[in-house]
Parts: sequence; structure tokens; C-alpha cells
Amino acid sequence: MSSDFEAYEQDFGTLTADITNKIGRIPKLAGEEKTQLVLNVDKQLEEVRELLEQMDLEVREIPIQSRGMYSSRLKSYKQEMEKLEKEFLIKLREERAHLLDNTEKLERSSRRLEAGYQIAVETEQVGQEILTNLHSDREKIQRSRDRLRETDANLGKSSRILTSMLRRIIQNRILVFILGAIILLTIVLAIYFNLRGH
Repeated sequence: MSSDFEAYEQDFGTLTADITNKIGRIPKLAGEEKTQLVLNVDKQLEEVRELLEQMDLEVREIPIQSRGMYSSRLKSYKQEMEKLEKEFLIKLREERAHLLDNTEKLERSSRRLEAGYQIAVETEQVGQEILTNLHSDREKIQRSRDRLRETDANLGKSSRILTSMLRRIIQNRILVFILGAIILLTIVLAIYFNLRGH
């Protein structure tokens, strides 16, 4: 159990370090490259949220007396996640402010303004599509997780039934052995008393 949690911790560390690096690179990029980086960071933040949900599930399965350490670690990871999201939003606001400044300059040329607006609309559509796909994937993962739990419960029931059947088979064999021994002893005694009577 704790090894699963530690594996999730390693994934969390790797993802958050990558996100921090990418957030720092946002102001240095421009155009489509910046848009792709923003979408990538958003997708990775969603992965971290799902990872925290997995860690939360793991902590809930740990016995209550051992849960404290894992709960506090999970709490600190959630706080770290909130800081990352705030940092990302601040960067996006700064970028937006910067874009507004540029827009005032671009208003001199209506063609450039129209092209910039078109790019913004397309970027928003891509973002919406990605968010929709992520939501759909999340629902599929949840359904798969529920099916796995149901299958696990069924396997547990089957195991108990097989154990019970095995116990009955062993009991029946012992009973047959005892009955055979009694019959054999009865035959031997009958022969003995029969021979002794003659």
C-alpha cells in the first residue's frame, strides 16, 4: 500500500517540477508555441489533480492508526498543487495584460487585430475540446475503476465458495476413510470370532 503511495509521490514530484519549469518559460515564448505550452500545462495540472485523487484513495485504504503521516503528506501536496495553480493563473493574467497592451498597438491595423482575434477563438476552441476530452476520459477511468472493484468483490466471493467446497471434500474423504476402517475392522473381528468359534 505505502509503496503505491510512494510511487504516486514520485510521479507527483516529476510532474510538478515539469509544470514549474514550463510556467517559468511561458513569458519567453510567443504565438502558437506559447499557446501549446499553456494547453500542455493545463493538461498536466489535470493529471496532477487525478494523481492526488488516487493518493487520496490510497490514504483512505490505510488503517486509521497509520494514516496520519500519509494524510499530512497528502495535505502538503494539495497545498503545493494550489500554489502551482495560483502561479499558473498569475502568469496567465500577466500574459493577458501583456496581450492587452499589444492589442492597443494592433488596433491601428484592423487586419492584424482580426487575425489575432481569430487565433484567440481557435485557441479557446482547442482548449474547450481538450477539457471536454479530459472530462470524458475521467468518466471512463471512473467507470473502469468501479468495474474493477466489482470484479474484485466477485473474486473474493468465488474464493470463499471454493475454500468451503475444498473443506467439504476433505471432510468427506476423512469420513470415507473412517467408515472404511470401521468396515475393515468389523470384517477382521467377524473373521476372528468366526475362526475362534470353530
